[in-house]
Amino acid sequence: MKELFAAYVVNKKDNRVEGEVTTLRADQLAVGDITIAVEYSSLNYKDALAATGQGSIVRNYPHVPGVDAAGTVVESQVPDLAVGDRVLVTGYDLGVGSFGGYAEYVRVPAAWVVKTPATLTTFDAMALGTAGFTAAMCLLAMERNGTRPDQGPVLVTGATGGVGSVAVSILAQQGYIVAASTGKADQHDYLRQLGASQLLSREEVSLSGDRLRPMLTGIWAGAVDTVGGATLSYLLRTLNYGGNIALCGLVGGHDFAGTVIPFLLRSINLLGIDSAMCPMAYRQLIWQRLATDLKPQHLEQIAQVITLRDLPGAIASILQGQVKGRLLVAPQA
Repeated sequence: MKELFAAYVVNKKDNRVEGEVTTLRADQLAVGDITIAVEYSSLNYKDALAATGQGSIVRNYPHVPGVDAAGTVVESQVPDLAVGDRVLVTGYDLGVGSFGGYAEYVRVPAAWVVKTPATLTTFDAMALGTAGFTAAMCLLAMERNGTRPDQGPVLVTGATGGVGSVAVSILAQQGYIVAASTGKADQHDYLRQLGASQLLSREEVSLSGDRLRPMLTGIWAGAVDTVGGATLSYLLRTLNYGGNIALCGLVGGHDFAGTVIPFLLRSINLLGIDSAMCPMAYRQLIWQRLATDLKPQHLEQIAQVITLRDLPGAIASILQGQVKGRLLVAPQA
């Protein structure tokens, strides 16, 4: 590996958090068994919070964000991972308490590392990344809890985002009738191409004020909710009997209004999804599914590549809800 390399480093000065592309030394990397030459990382909402000092994501500065990384092993201290192996890392403490993927190199514990399945390119792995992994977790959690394609439509909220885009694609491929909600009326064609058959506005799937009756007419067999807040309030009241909500995001807020009535009278289920600390055995199973039957057919449409120097504008855009699909970050570009 190179002794000096490029990285996007975030610093805190006078209660302001700002990032810049700069140079790091190899001895500034975290302690770990595996050093990876990063080909791609990706930009997630959590990365944007970390890069701007929001949400108490990062406690120590300077910091390198990036909760995803994929590339090739250049140094290894364990027998199961060899120099030259293609690998990926998502979640754990990457990009949070440990330097993340927005650098040409990252060093991590071997326990965080997944060998990239042979049927996935490095581009594929990061076009999926935390977002695709989370979308797959949502689908599998709902199916474990009884959701099937013949039970009716499944709603994906925040559908043009990273998790939402992959969720629409893989649900449609698995035979589900997919409804998609978005605040971007100009992206309806994009969502139809991914497999959505019904499109709703953000306002149609949000409840507040005098609309907060305990239950409304049941519509959905299930939902992948990346939004939370008033959207979750709507979903709790409009799920069919025995339906499942896989809740994996909070861009609409972490509070929601609800009662126990839908749980008691419709036997609905609220399934919390956390991808960061997913156990390794299940993590590997999900990646094998994403490399085979759950691999989206539309990754080239969902993902585009940016560089480290593009990050400030992209971070501002994702925080404002203006990003469509997935943004891959190429540190060595």
